[in-house]
Amino acid sequence: MTVARRARGAVAVLFLVNGLTFANVVPWLPSIKSELGLSNTAFGLALAAAPLGGLIFGIAAGPLSARFGSGRTATCGAIVGTLGLPVIAVASVWSAFAGSLLLLGAADAVTDAAMNAHALRVQRRYRRSIINSFHALWSVGAVCGGLIGAGAVALGIARPVHLGAVAVLLAAAVLVAARWQLDGPEHAERYDEVAVSTAGAPTTPAGDGRGGHASHVPVDSRQGVRQALRTAPWLLLGFAALPTMAGAVEDSAASWAAVHLRETLGATPFIAGLGFVGAQAMMVVGRLTGDRTVDHFGARRVARSGSLLAAVGMLAVVAGPAPAVVIAGFGLAGLGVSTLFPLGLAAAGNIPGVRSADGVAVASWLARLSFLAVPPLVGLVADAAGLRWGLVLVLASALAAAALSGLLPDRPDR
Repeated sequence: MTVARRARGAVAVLFLVNGLTFANVVPWLPSIKSELGLSNTAFGLALAAAPLGGLIFGIAAGPLSARFGSGRTATCGAIVGTLGLPVIAVASVWSAFAGSLLLLGAADAVTDAAMNAHALRVQRRYRRSIINSFHALWSVGAVCGGLIGAGAVALGIARPVHLGAVAVLLAAAVLVAARWQLDGPEHAERYDEVAVSTAGAPTTPAGDGRGGHASHVPVDSRQGVRQALRTAPWLLLGFAALPTMAGAVEDSAASWAAVHLRETLGATPFIAGLGFVGAQAMMVVGRLTGDRTVDHFGARRVARSGSLLAAVGMLAVVAGPAPAVVIAGFGLAGLGVSTLFPLGLAAAGNIPGVRSADGVAVASWLARLSFLAVPPLVGLVADAAGLRWGLVLVLASALAAAALSGLLPDRPDR
């Protein structure tokens, strides 16, 4: 097996584990909300603790990846994230529930940025688009995690037993796969952008940018997150906009699908868990076909059409009179936004003059604003006018993504 194939396997495990982690919690959310006696607003505020943790700690992924390597950083983040599962399982008050989600969100943000940066290293070795396939595995993990969690709830398995066992298995998988990650500096596969000399001085290749080795011209030695923001602030904001809107749609399935199906439509606990599963299952379809679709039609067109499809799906969620319609709506929404997150992060990781890990970390950090803002806003509107009206905010996010899709480069660098 070649180095590139082994590294692809290592990154695949990271994405799969990352998708499995929180997904195992989702089917438990209605019972946690009920046991703790939380209003929609209080529940939404607790859910917002996860993206808050991501915002506080996620920006560190760039410097940590530069210091220790994106692979090691992602591995450590993934293991810390699994520790949040048993803590959630035993949370008995709002503060403990929110605190456990804060830990999970912080670890997830670091892992997310670092594993995407490592995925870009692997993609450059392949010299073709493979980033969507990694995100497809994340969705596979989310689907499996949702089904496992829903099954545990339906079978009456104790929450600490279920989430504790999952935590042990996921941590072991990450540690085993870590040996396959790429060695060497983070710039090793970048011949047309930022590189760092063997002496440690940051450099930028001076060449035609077609993949050949070129002479290196020194650049600012303070290259990092601040340098990334100085170099391309508007590009970073633009590329973060699509993941931000996509995140609002994706998070609605994780945070509110089970609650909406259970409380608004009276679905059984197992059926209530299928809204999230449906969204993630269709995201798998979209991401498995995403690389070829983007290569054929272009990133801009795929993002725009996908956003509009997500808007149609959320309309079905908001207006759906029966669980089947709502589950189908979440499925369409998941299919529609399936490529937006990887496209936005890949574009941010290929900005000339910016290290990949820094570009991805900044864009991911900005995108997590949606995860912080949307759950409390949906909860506030839900308490005032009903959860259907709260989910209208998510429909608006899908329409905003369609408007912002033109910011993507149609053929981004790989």
